[in-house]
Amino acid sequence: MHRLTEGIAPSLFFVDAAEELAPAMPGKPVPLTKEGLAKLQNELDHLINVRRAEVAQRIHDAKELVGAQNTPEYEDARNEQAFVEGRILTLENIIQNATIIEEAHDHQKVSLGATVTVLNHKGEREHYTIVGSTEADPKEHRISNESPVGHALLGKSVGDEVQVNAPAGALRWTIVNIS
Repeated sequence: MHRLTEGIAPSLFFVDAAEELAPAMPGKPVPLTKEGLAKLQNELDHLINVRRAEVAQRIHDAKELVGAQNTPEYEDARNEQAFVEGRILTLENIIQNATIIEEAHDHQKVSLGATVTVLNHKGEREHYTIVGSTEADPKEHRISNESPVGHALLGKSVGDEVQVNAPAGALRWTIVNIS
């Protein structure tokens, strides 16, 4: 992974933290690639069909083991159950509001779903794919359209210079390819 500036985590510039931590709001469109939607559906299926049963068994075993509900094992299992159920609700909401990113996008301007090659100030090429905040993964160079970098790249063309203000100073790139 290319570092933007030394000592500053790239995720600060690529992921909208509020979107990453909060579940999607009801009715708000959630842009996803087909692969991203399939990944979330697989995770939801696994949570419903496997993890729920595993956690229920842990709760049952903790009750049987001691006969009391105030043991650390029981509390841990209940906390895990709350996490699993919360994640299920979040995934159901995201999937319900999913809007598939069209693969046939305009290669003349940066849009959602595009992979952008930029030239940084050191003359190095970096590649970023613009995705919705749900699929953002800075380590995989998948940046949110709502992040400062993603927002700055959207609508730009090959040859355009892009500047993003960061805590360590302005970051500048020149767009060399859009695919």
